[in-house]
Amino acid sequence: MPPTVESAAARVTRALARLREVDRPEIWITLRDPSELTAAAAELDTRVAAGERLPLAGLLVAVKDNIHVAGLPTTAGHPSFLHLPERSATAVERLIAAGALVMGKTNLDQFATGLVGTRSPYGAVRNSRFPERISGGSSSGSAVSVALGIVDFALGTDTAGSGRVPAALNGIIGIKATLGIIPLDGVVPACRSYDCLTAFATTLELATTVMRVMAGPSSLDPTSRAWPADVNLAASTNSRVAVPVPRLLEGLSAERRALFAASVSALETAGVATAEVDIQPLLDCAKLLYDGALVAERYAAYGDFMAQHPDGADPTVARIVSAAAAHAGHALVADQDRVARYKRKALELLDGFDALLTPTTPDHPTLADLEVDPIGANSRMGTFTNFMNLLDLAGVALPAGEASDGLFGVSMIVRSFDDQIAIDLAALLLGEQPTVFPTGGIDLAVFGAHLTGQPLNHQLMSRHARPLGEVATSTDYRMVALPGAVAKPGVVRVAAGEGAQLAGELWSLSPAALGAFLAGLPQPMSLGKIELADGREVLGFGCSFPEGSDITEFGGWREYLARQ
Repeated sequence: MPPTVESAAARVTRALARLREVDRPEIWITLRDPSELTAAAAELDTRVAAGERLPLAGLLVAVKDNIHVAGLPTTAGHPSFLHLPERSATAVERLIAAGALVMGKTNLDQFATGLVGTRSPYGAVRNSRFPERISGGSSSGSAVSVALGIVDFALGTDTAGSGRVPAALNGIIGIKATLGIIPLDGVVPACRSYDCLTAFATTLELATTVMRVMAGPSSLDPTSRAWPADVNLAASTNSRVAVPVPRLLEGLSAERRALFAASVSALETAGVATAEVDIQPLLDCAKLLYDGALVAERYAAYGDFMAQHPDGADPTVARIVSAAAAHAGHALVADQDRVARYKRKALELLDGFDALLTPTTPDHPTLADLEVDPIGANSRMGTFTNFMNLLDLAGVALPAGEASDGLFGVSMIVRSFDDQIAIDLAALLLGEQPTVFPTGGIDLAVFGAHLTGQPLNHQLMSRHARPLGEVATSTDYRMVALPGAVAKPGVVRVAAGEGAQLAGELWSLSPAALGAFLAGLPQPMSLGKIELADGREVLGFGCSFPEGSDITEFGGWREYLARQ
């Protein structure tokens, strides 16, 4: 995302005005002092004016109040838990270093236990569009602060769907990455094995940029992970997406089934193949999160605290965590083994597919519905979300329309480390240009048979390489047409001034994909540094000993072919 044109000071002024305009105090637990925020914005504008390039310069962020921000209290939704952290979570530190300004800490379902946004002594967070309906949780305040246009983006956490359900119910984007990609130090645990940090924004571009800034291992979080060498950097051109069999959508209203069908149809119109799959095993796995012994992790996280501080405890959260104490250790181990078996089943179900598309939530309850049935309504919210963290899947929640009973959203779900594929496919549905999430790709310049539309381009596409656009060499290269079964050119470096600019394309590959190229590279081709017209040096295909006719005068391989 390019640096913002609007100054940080102007953004803060607008955010403070919007805050007063919407008058939704239940969104926040702590707001940063306006004078402090204004001073920070002025300092940031000075840095930008001095030439400092910051990807999030001046953007306002709201932070869920179970994530530490130095100098602002953390409550996790329980007044007695309040303490002032000396250090921000690593993810927050990275956002601030990229130019983001923290506006405040947001309300949540207490200790991130809930998908409704009502389980808080600080008040139920009302929906951004339909105040009589729930906002979704547990990252309720974060999602609503974005949907109402107070902040540019917000941080949430996700264990059972807390970073996706509020996105669906407020018509915004929510990204849940592969577990461990975003470090969790400085985050109050809910169910530590399955917790993750998420981002909310109104555009996929911004949400992805935020995730990329936060990503990467941290020495403070031993469970954090780096992108693997074989990470997929793009969706393939012949993507296939699984969708649930109709039987599993019977709990949705006719309107919501029609909205889901419209999303499926939009994918197909964009050239994506779809097929129905029975994902009942995934839904069965989801039940283990609360109905099995895995909930014991919640007691380990905050059960003793709740027992010692009953004042200020949400009654529903207190009942859930007190019941979690009854599970024996052997039962926990048995359920962890069941989850491992379900992981294998999930991979089998997704075999041959790039992603799975599901509704994010089956319905959109009112606040009155929660008063009548707080447990049942909450459980329904997790129907299509609870299994994802258990199975270490990643995904993007995105808006998909409005029904007579509230908002509707869908989720693009992928295997671990296939995050970019989810983003690319979500971009197709939204009509946006996708932004790159994984880091560590290696740029490769191609000038002949690997160009888009040429006979060997499939070698890039099949390895999920990402096109970065057209480029040209410096004037120190010549091109020859090489003999062989597949027509291709050789690019040869010559003395300064004896060559010409040659047209090509730049692609990004994972290290593993690049290694596969090297292993199969035929003579006389070689891989080395290529100087581009803008002065950059990137990897590219060169020619060690040219045999063929000189075609430099054409300026590129496509131009040469067009003249034949």
